[in-house]
Amino acid sequence: MCLGVPAKIIEITDRTQKLAIVDVSGARRVINITCIVANDTDLETCIGKWVLIHVGLAASIISETEAMETLKVLAELGKIQEQIAAMQPSRI
Repeated sequence: MCLGVPAKIIEITDRTQKLAIVDVSGARRVINITCIVANDTDLETCIGKWVLIHVGLAASIISETEAMETLKVLAELGKIQEQIAAMQPSRI
């Protein structure tokens, strides 16, 4: 299963390699934004945009609303996983 995680672009770090720093729920990561920009794009216009990232690449630009909804669902899935793990029988 592939999972795209919402992140907000906060800084362009390498214009030649098209690298940016994103914020992913408080954690910062360096990603490649080649897939979401044209060759003539001013990369500074990407700052502040929300993207879906997968394996270090920005796969698509999304709205802030979509990003917030996705983050909410991911948080809920995490809670469900914790509950399922807690219900597993112990190995005594």
